[in-house]
Amino acid sequence: MAANLPLISIIFLSFCYVASSFDQVSFLQCFSLHSFQSNSTSKTITTRKDPTYISLLQSSIQNLRFLNTSSPSPQLIVTPVNPSQIQAAIVCSQKLGVHVRVRSGGHDYEGLSYVSQMPFIIIDLRNMRLVEVDVEKESAWVETGATVGELYYAISQKSKVLGFPAGSCPTVGVGGQVSGGGVGTIFRKYGLAADNVIDAKIVDVNGKVLDRKAMGEDLFWAIRGGGGASFGVIFAWKFVLVPVPPTVTVFEVGKTIEEDATMLLYKWQNVAHKLHEDLFLHAVTGVVTPSSSLANKTISISFGGLYLGKIEKLLPSIQESFPELGLTRESCTEMSWIQSVLYFAGFSQDGSPEVLLNRTQSSRSFFKAKSDFVMEPISQTALQGLWNKLIEDETSYLILTPYGGVMSQISDSATPFPHRGGNMYQIMYMVTWDSEEENNQKINWMRELYDYMAPYVSRFPRAAYMNYRDLDLGRNYVINTTYAQASVWGLKYFKSNFKRLVKVKTASDPANFFWNEQSFPVSSPGRR
Repeated sequence: MAANLPLISIIFLSFCYVASSFDQVSFLQCFSLHSFQSNSTSKTITTRKDPTYISLLQSSIQNLRFLNTSSPSPQLIVTPVNPSQIQAAIVCSQKLGVHVRVRSGGHDYEGLSYVSQMPFIIIDLRNMRLVEVDVEKESAWVETGATVGELYYAISQKSKVLGFPAGSCPTVGVGGQVSGGGVGTIFRKYGLAADNVIDAKIVDVNGKVLDRKAMGEDLFWAIRGGGGASFGVIFAWKFVLVPVPPTVTVFEVGKTIEEDATMLLYKWQNVAHKLHEDLFLHAVTGVVTPSSSLANKTISISFGGLYLGKIEKLLPSIQESFPELGLTRESCTEMSWIQSVLYFAGFSQDGSPEVLLNRTQSSRSFFKAKSDFVMEPISQTALQGLWNKLIEDETSYLILTPYGGVMSQISDSATPFPHRGGNMYQIMYMVTWDSEEENNQKINWMRELYDYMAPYVSRFPRAAYMNYRDLDLGRNYVINTTYAQASVWGLKYFKSNFKRLVKVKTASDPANFFWNEQSFPVSSPGRR
């Protein structure tokens, strides 16, 4: 009978006995036995009967597609405050045959940190978010439950001339962003967040706490861009902090396609990745309706940037390399680095940095995202076709992030993140909506947009960024997914690094306990 069922149904059926027979009492007893602070079990574990269960589960679900009653919910949620409680959760989950999902900030685009078709628990690291900044050594130990905003804030309170090259969204968890790469406004000078990791602490499948020395260089390599969820529970990172000048400059120039934005973007493609590494100039598209009610929708493009220096040095550089942009002194604002963090996060740069400590997004929506890498300029004709497609959905937008700089100098195999030299820029496609009834229509529209772009982006493979997770690329339907099956999506994220990642997975988690829809497969002799 099972042969006629979809594979995802087979998964569910094969594990449904666990859901119906999950022994919560035994789990709690096991957890108490293995946790060093056994008297804190009641505060650490939230069960389905607990009145705070729903609010805790939903608190960091960032994509409303997964905030509904049809999404599978965990048997319980563990919110550890120390490594021993993570160890206990892993040991007891294996003993009772229940899967684990690990959540830091809840920003996984496909909800894999809090949704599973198999019976599961969530290890939510929200209470492990200590940030210890050592200004003298220019480093920081950061617990995985901290958000990027909390990290930036902590640095700013200790130094005005140190920063870190992570992303712009302050509510993203450090754990997910760093383990997947981490692209931000100063990455052209300092590389990814993952490139600046010098140590880490992980609880492995055996319940052991390992630092860099104990885990070995292969596993340490894998978790810096390969995603942590395949290998264990990473609960702390040690970062190198990077120097930033006392004064930086931000700027923005906006144009519509009626104001020659298409020509500007075509020129931008040839310029942005060649600019000095101190200069970051990205482009963001949006669908707008002009003030005249009789006018049709059009595309606006915002060319926004950050320069690690003062206006007086920025303007000559832009006027020489990209005079068509028409950047003027009036479009530029000097500020501190932490103020630029506020600016790119959508806050007033004159406000208090304490706003970065808010772990809750100001608004949430239903959304679907995809990504691409561009290696050759897209023609103006093809761009016009892209605009025609985007205008079909006014909630769609693109973020075009220039590469080059130090990113072209780092080897493709230095970390699992392989998108280095040869990439001009990265595209994130995004569409948002307000109601569950729109899910299918919006997702199908996004797939059509992605199909349209196929001739103009990287090929063999058509590369993608893991932190913009996309299950359309492929997924694991069964625990014993083969290398060949997983390579359908794995080569797109990791290219030739995928093979090494599978080897590390096989060595560190041979029974494939840390499984999800895009975790690395376990290889065995003769099995492809």
